[in-house]
Amino acid sequence: MKGLRIGTGPRGHYIHAGVGGLYYRGTLGKASAKKVVQLSQTPSAPQPRPQSSRPEYVSDGVVMREIESRDVVEMRDETFANVLDEINARQSQTRLSVALAVLFGIAGFLVGTKLGGAAPVLGIGAFVPGMLIGKWFDSYRRVSVLYYDLEKDAEAAYGRLVGAFETLTGCAGRWHVAVGGKIEDLTAWKRNAGASMLVDKKPTTLTSSLPKVVRSNVTPPSIHVGRQVLFFMPDLVLVKDGNRYGAVGYADLQTQFAPSNFIETGKVPSDAEIVSYTWAHPNKNGGPDKRFKDNRQIPVCRYEALRFSSPSGLNELVEFSKTNVSQPFCQALSALAQLHRSSDRQFITLNAHTRE
Repeated sequence: MKGLRIGTGPRGHYIHAGVGGLYYRGTLGKASAKKVVQLSQTPSAPQPRPQSSRPEYVSDGVVMREIESRDVVEMRDETFANVLDEINARQSQTRLSVALAVLFGIAGFLVGTKLGGAAPVLGIGAFVPGMLIGKWFDSYRRVSVLYYDLEKDAEAAYGRLVGAFETLTGCAGRWHVAVGGKIEDLTAWKRNAGASMLVDKKPTTLTSSLPKVVRSNVTPPSIHVGRQVLFFMPDLVLVKDGNRYGAVGYADLQTQFAPSNFIETGKVPSDAEIVSYTWAHPNKNGGPDKRFKDNRQIPVCRYEALRFSSPSGLNELVEFSKTNVSQPFCQALSALAQLHRSSDRQFITLNAHTRE
């Protein structure tokens, strides 16, 4: 099944999921002792913090506010904290591919200078091997390994999530909504074809992929939401923001979806439903304003909006060109959350010693 590839376990963090809950165990290197941490079944959710004032600006007389998540560092799931810390620590390490490429290039240039006239050739020739050797080292130094062992119920639940995600990817139109504002002025209303809200959205990417800093036997669904990327792992949502990572447990993930009528001034997606038409410059009664010679009819499409949020600060909005596609995905997310709540206790087992 695409997005759910279960195979042999690499050397890394072993994660077992099933009706007994989640078990995390570090398997890197040799350990003479183990530390066992027992937690309550449902990790204490981060206390909601006051939202900082969102950046805003005025466009066409409309106050536009960003729909943006808080700092990814604030997004932590306690059951995943040790693994998350490792991922961020490895990601912050210097790239040997860059360092060795520069060192090899300089060395080649100096040798070429002594040989006379061959400095550029030897410099470039040494640069490439240095980069390749550095990449090989980085593939071990800067990568965390997550091996998932899913019982039948967990595998089935995650399989439903993957199947529902494929329905989302099948939509002809997929957007990330970054900014929105309510139209309250009559002039702005006329200028924007009678819309009640003004939004800034861009096409986004939905794919099955892993972060570059993670190796796993599972390739999760992922959604690009502006500068962040959401990776839907079997146990939680891994949130990437540049070179930093956060985590949101499914028990803390909140979803909302609803149909959305959108005045489509661009190309109408092939699978979109056109529910009505409006005018580029309407009158108060909805008819065309005859003062504009180029006034034309514009289709109103029925799309579907899906919001992801969490008490720790996740706040992202995506939109799809078809309706009734978000509910199966949200139901699958809820099923995963329920599965992880199913046991009375959770145990996290970590090796006392790990190897770089």
